[in-house]
Amino acid sequence: MKDVLPAPLKKLAAACPLPLYAVGGSVRDFLLGYPVGDKTDWDISSPMREEELIAAASACGFTVRALYRHTGTVKLEDGEGRGYEFTRFRSDRYVRGEHTPAEIFFTDDMTLDARRRDFCANAVYYDVAGEAFADPLGGMEDIRNKTLRTVREAEKVFGEDGLRLMRLARISAETGLRPDGECLAGAKRNAALIADIAPERIFTELKLLLLADQKHGDGEAPLCGLDILRDTGVLGHTMPELALGDGMEQNNPYHAHDVLTHSFLCVRHAPPEIRFAALLHDVGKPYCMLRDGNFHAHAPVGARIAEAILSRLKAPKKLIAETVFLVANHMRDYNCEMRTNKVRREILRIGPALPALFALKQADFTACKGDLSPAPTVVKWQNILDKMREEGVPFTLRELAVNGRDLKAAGVPERKTASILHELLLFCSEDGSRNEKSLLLRHAANMMKSGS
Repeated sequence: MKDVLPAPLKKLAAACPLPLYAVGGSVRDFLLGYPVGDKTDWDISSPMREEELIAAASACGFTVRALYRHTGTVKLEDGEGRGYEFTRFRSDRYVRGEHTPAEIFFTDDMTLDARRRDFCANAVYYDVAGEAFADPLGGMEDIRNKTLRTVREAEKVFGEDGLRLMRLARISAETGLRPDGECLAGAKRNAALIADIAPERIFTELKLLLLADQKHGDGEAPLCGLDILRDTGVLGHTMPELALGDGMEQNNPYHAHDVLTHSFLCVRHAPPEIRFAALLHDVGKPYCMLRDGNFHAHAPVGARIAEAILSRLKAPKKLIAETVFLVANHMRDYNCEMRTNKVRREILRIGPALPALFALKQADFTACKGDLSPAPTVVKWQNILDKMREEGVPFTLRELAVNGRDLKAAGVPERKTASILHELLLFCSEDGSRNEKSLLLRHAANMMKSGS
């Protein structure tokens, strides 16, 4: 492992009065054979006091970014911009379900420090200067066996910190390590404790889970993590509206899976930038089935539910807006019966979001029965889009051959300028050759006469 450690970290370890260890995800990932040389953040630990660490770090050219004496934590940055989080060896006592320790006891005992962590695979230490692994809880064997095992009784580990329920699913997705029976059972028994965790933290873990395949290239990674959220019951406590689809059959020739499984598979086939939309695209189906006995209105209903879920999780407003729009529109022309001129207008309405909508439609189609062929709706709309481009159809007001000044000069009242320009854009969507100044001005005059 010495070959992948940053040179500044090795220099720091040599300057410390006590051994300095890399610990956590970097060591775990190295032992799994994953690349760690490009890591920008490192977890390090030692029994030395914070003052001793800071003195050595300052002498080695590190910048101290933060010091938290209560937890024995120091945040550092080396001259190359890499971040390090140092934690002094300690033992923690928790109040059930709370993420922050109620009491902290500093120690020089590595085993005690290891037992305050979550999983044995995350409790393998590497002595940076001594160039040797230390494995107080058998985490290296767990890594070889691709197993996630808690550092103490699973009931106690999850009972101490509800965020570990999300970390279980996320770490399993990212690493390919699978929880053993006791770990899974302990998570199930404590699933309700996720309600004690700040929604922002839940959202962060969920986002990492949905992007887990980006870390080490396993395309099944998000699906694995979502399965764990479902199997432990955590999904039912964080997104109960989505969990209602578990076991809800769709009973039509287009779907081979229940609503929730289909949603998970949609995530599997969706590009990273639309994973939340893929997860929530059918979230309206359970509500509609229970209310109406069918799924007919699930897209608009799902958009409202998706907005409620993401707002509850304190997701960024931009992500909420994008997801809600895609969920609301994912069923447009699903049966390919929409008239061409209507599709042209829809393409203008959807605008820059069209590639994302195409990607969602394709993922939705593939998730139905595993068919990797192009989705018929996407093929149809893409052909129409290509034709519009060939014709020179304007897609934005800026591309119109007339503007507000032209309409004002032609006698159009200022209060009607915006609506007339919008109608002219739709007029051109049907035939790109219509985007000609004199023709558009005549059409605007006709609309004024007819009172449009």
